[in-house]
Amino acid sequence: MASNTSESTGRKIVSRLSYSFGAFGHDMFYATLSTYFMIFITSHLFDKSSSASNDRMIFVITLIIGCLRVVELLIDPLIGNAIDNTNTKWGHFKPWILAGGTIGSIAITILFSNMFGLNTSNPILYLIFFAILYITMDIFYSFKDVGFWSMIPAISFDSAEREKTATYARVGSNIGQNIVGVIVMPLVVFFSINANHGQGDLRGWFLFAATIAFISWFSAVIVSIGTKENDSLLRKNTEKTRLRDVFRVLGRNDQLMWLSLTYGLYTAGIQITNASELYYFTYIMGKPGQYSWLMSLNMAAGIVAVLLFPPLAQKFSRRNVFFYCIGLMLLAMLIFAFAGSSLILVLIAAVLFYVPQPLVFLVVLMIISDSVEYGQLKFGHRDESLTLAVRPLLDKLGGAVSNWVVGPAAVLAGMTAGATAGNITTQGNIIFKLFMFGVPAILMILGSFIFFKKVTLDEKEHAKIVDELEKTWNEHLETNGEESMQEIEKKVAATTTSYKAPISGTLVPLTSVSDENFASGNMGKGFAIKPTDGKVFAPFDGTVEATFPTRHAIGLRSDDGILTLIHIGIGTVKMQGTGFVQYVDKGQHVKQGQELIEFWQPAIKKAGFDDTVMVVVTNYKDIKDFNYIKEAGDITHGDEVLNLSKPETKDDSQS
Repeated sequence: MASNTSESTGRKIVSRLSYSFGAFGHDMFYATLSTYFMIFITSHLFDKSSSASNDRMIFVITLIIGCLRVVELLIDPLIGNAIDNTNTKWGHFKPWILAGGTIGSIAITILFSNMFGLNTSNPILYLIFFAILYITMDIFYSFKDVGFWSMIPAISFDSAEREKTATYARVGSNIGQNIVGVIVMPLVVFFSINANHGQGDLRGWFLFAATIAFISWFSAVIVSIGTKENDSLLRKNTEKTRLRDVFRVLGRNDQLMWLSLTYGLYTAGIQITNASELYYFTYIMGKPGQYSWLMSLNMAAGIVAVLLFPPLAQKFSRRNVFFYCIGLMLLAMLIFAFAGSSLILVLIAAVLFYVPQPLVFLVVLMIISDSVEYGQLKFGHRDESLTLAVRPLLDKLGGAVSNWVVGPAAVLAGMTAGATAGNITTQGNIIFKLFMFGVPAILMILGSFIFFKKVTLDEKEHAKIVDELEKTWNEHLETNGEESMQEIEKKVAATTTSYKAPISGTLVPLTSVSDENFASGNMGKGFAIKPTDGKVFAPFDGTVEATFPTRHAIGLRSDDGILTLIHIGIGTVKMQGTGFVQYVDKGQHVKQGQELIEFWQPAIKKAGFDDTVMVVVTNYKDIKDFNYIKEAGDITHGDEVLNLSKPETKDDSQS
């Protein structure tokens, strides 16, 4: 047994590390594409012999990139469906991760070249090849991106293991994204034949891209080898995401809509400034090599910022964290705009601008997640995957806007091939700073105003929504049109159902609990248990019909049609999931005695809440016989508590 456990633990560690390295390589690729490709296009792809012709080509290329990224937004839902419908012996995701990593790496390497001089010898043909290569690269990157991040639920059904895997991945992503900035100029100069005032040449940029492409491809190979998809009937129940579905969900969920507008403006703003920073070091400070210092600081600051989010959100609320972050970023841009060539001021301003970004991202991600329950309560339908698909679409749209702004800004400021810091005029300096700081500031302020006026979904509001969903959870079961809610409630088997205790402790009457909703019978008929441990088990064979983001409650339907809600503690919804681990997912079939949730009793008591577990049968009115086997005293999970018989029928009444 020990060896098996050790092997299992070792397997998990290998999987986490493999996945983390995959995130590292994946975000190296993304940072290279989103931040450094544009400076290659504007500053190195063309020589300085024909500036007017070069400027026109740069404008056309940036227009193509922006348009292709918008077109690719329409393709993303098709990519998701293709991955969902992929069934191989290697799983749904690995074939696309490896294919996307391979083709994307080849394409980005070629894009970081002049295609054997085709850009000047035959510009039209170059633009055609460029467009084909770019859309191919972007599509296969999306295949890899969707496949990679969709693997988290497939790697494990254990919520704790998922959180650990995601944490490893976030660390890998942060390091990968920032380490590119640390190595970009040293590698470019190292590989270049001509250092070109520290800017490097075409050969240097090509070999830099080839290095990143190889690491990205190798990380995809490691993910394919080191991780394992766990197959399950649950994973066969996938929802096909269509673009019209995304817009449908967005349009009817007002909180999601206003938050999306806020985030769309915000992410476009920060991507413009982030993509402009290397230009600043190169053409305003004249010291591109010092850009590595900034990215090293950002790499460390990003990890700290992620760790700071939970205590900051708890102390100030997510809403206030958002406004504090925006205020700090605006202050940072103001310092940045007047820092000139002072390395100290530039580093302080740039780090102050970067630190809030992971915090804002997490605030937005949490509110988007909370809007799932908001929409569920409002419309009676849970659009989880569609709701969460909105954020990556907005990130890509923000990237398109950034490309449209940064490329023309570099051209108008004179930051093109052959230029150095000494060539940039005062007018060019001002123009570039207006694009780098002015446009993003306007976008971020506008987004913050919309957030202030329209986004009202905070932690307290979400707790109320979850509380209301608990009361009416059985009214929100999704039946896909196959049977009505009334039919489900009447679908109790002719045989007697034995209801087992889901947790060990002291059995007490439901009427004795301090929660009026349960004590009055409004939530259903059942019992309560003062727990002696923190493990909750399935009381019968059945299906998980409702889960909650706070993990303090779960709704089940037995194979015989019994609907039950198991609620841990009183007021524990306010703990926002702290101290709770959920081991099953909605839609998953469970066996009697299978562990559902584990909670840490000291965490509940420390928060000042009652840890009594309330257990109710919500469709008890449709059950003919509701017999208590035991009503008080010590009980162990798995002991029989209730016997439930079939509903009243015409035949029963006539007999």
